[in-house]
Amino acid sequence: MKVLIVEDNHHVAETLADYLELEGHTIDCAYHGLGAIQLVKDNHYDVIIMDIMMPKIDGISAVKKIRQEVLCDIPILFLTAKDSLEDKIAAFQAGGDDYLVKPFAMEELCLRLQALASRGARKDVGLLHFADITINQSTGEVLRAGKPIKLSRIQLKILSLLVKKAPAIVSRQEVIDSVWGDDAPGSDALRSHVYGLRNAIDKDFVEPRLETIHGQGYRLKA
Repeated sequence: MKVLIVEDNHHVAETLADYLELEGHTIDCAYHGLGAIQLVKDNHYDVIIMDIMMPKIDGISAVKKIRQEVLCDIPILFLTAKDSLEDKIAAFQAGGDDYLVKPFAMEELCLRLQALASRGARKDVGLLHFADITINQSTGEVLRAGKPIKLSRIQLKILSLLVKKAPAIVSRQEVIDSVWGDDAPGSDALRSHVYGLRNAIDKDFVEPRLETIHGQGYRLKA
């Protein structure tokens, strides 16, 4: 296996790396959350070992970014001295797959890593859901009630924003800022894209999802 160890204590990281290398695995190390995020962007790993208490970005925050922003589906094992139920809940909610409390037996760590690697990549990373709409952020695939929906790049950006915010109302300005940034389109461009999006996701269904709230913006309704 290729394993990423994220641990701010250099002695602990070296001890783990030495043991796992003797077991035949290839090891990279990061000593804070920011370093871990960069390594995950640049490399493929079979499993990640993640501490929680670290400088710059703690392990919980790092895993959230790895799952939600990098869209990384690699199994992650939290290895930490924090043993409260609240810590464990936070770790799994952030996107962790296993949790091992220090002190621990190296043999158990290896068994857990092998089990995670055998299980393979997570299937839920990068998926956005609301009602019967699903967006795969990695592939751009959109489904409504299991039926593929073909969208333009701009329409996909608008729908992704609405799904993330649903069922809240998203203002026209927020859509423009999120989709176009400083390069704002002409006054009719957003209306045209929303019209096309509404046709794509609602035309073959009895229950409409996309709603325009006059003077406020847009929302998806359940």
